[in-house]
Amino acid sequence: MDIYLLRLESAFVSCTIVPGISDHNGAFLEVKWDEICRESKVERIVPVYQKTDDLGFQTFLQEKFNRWAGNDSCLEAIWKSYKDIIVECIKRYVPQKNSE
Repeated sequence: MDIYLLRLESAFVSCTIVPGISDHNGAFLEVKWDEICRESKVERIVPVYQKTDDLGFQTFLQEKFNRWAGNDSCLEAIWKSYKDIIVECIKRYVPQKNSE
């Protein structure tokens, strides 16, 4: 049993049962979409972690953490420094691409 929920009931035009795989049938829904139902595509920057410059990443972290390790600060300051180091490292050594 399949359930299809349409936010605008008036968008539903028809439903047809079509042969599927094995003993299962498929439901073919015809729906009328208005422009207001479509969301515009938003491009995002996506890190490509599998193409990271591993050696540069490791070297950068070692240099930053060695200087940062002896810092006696409050917990919030330690967390902010840690986060800033990781973000800077990702920006430098992890390639990025635009999502489609």
